[in-house]
Amino acid sequence: MSKRASVVLTLLALSPGTPVLFDQMVDELWADRSMSNARNALQANVTRLRKFLRTATGRDGDTLVRTVGSGYLLDVPARVVDAHRFTEEADTGAQLVHTDPVEAIVRLEAALALWRGPALLDTCDGLRCRVRAAHLEERRITAYEDLTAARLRVAAERVPLAELRQLAVEHSGRERLSELLMLALYRDGRQAEALEVFHGARRRLADDLGLEPGRGLHRAYQAILTQDEILGEPRQVLLPAGR
Repeated sequence: MSKRASVVLTLLALSPGTPVLFDQMVDELWADRSMSNARNALQANVTRLRKFLRTATGRDGDTLVRTVGSGYLLDVPARVVDAHRFTEEADTGAQLVHTDPVEAIVRLEAALALWRGPALLDTCDGLRCRVRAAHLEERRITAYEDLTAARLRVAAERVPLAELRQLAVEHSGRERLSELLMLALYRDGRQAEALEVFHGARRRLADDLGLEPGRGLHRAYQAILTQDEILGEPRQVLLPAGR
């Protein structure tokens, strides 16, 4: 399938069951140049897409991609599209973090397992796809934060500290990642490292954004300093015999 046909499929799959206007699709595909026969070129790409879907699914491509008024519509349930299934599972998991963290872990792990790489890879040159890809990437990090919060409620040792630390550095503007890392380290009996995460986050926020940490990060720092019982019991570190 050609790249432009892939873009057409992406646009339709982002709104299954909802018509996407011809003009919107033309603008996404050829916004950088004027075309006198853009509508015909779009129709040719839709024809290629229908043939591909017929081969891939065994179903009639004309019934899967229907012409509706002044646009096209992908006639499939939203849940067959990974992006929508991810959002549904992630939203459900987020709602369960505080009431049923075990089920939240199941839902959020299922949501994140749908990812195979960057969102809308190879199809996000146009504005609409770029915006949606950025939104999905942000939602992915939020789901990871929710999953970490649920894991901390169940068992701190289930949190992959190296992975969480890397994400906190890569996404320095997302203070929740640093808060979760601080709590995970504290629960692991590593109070000094947890406090250093605050100082590192503070430096990155100042350097990258010219900002001070927000209230949440400050509260976590103070709670760890005072070993506030709200944080839960840290794991006891056993010293070698003879010390």
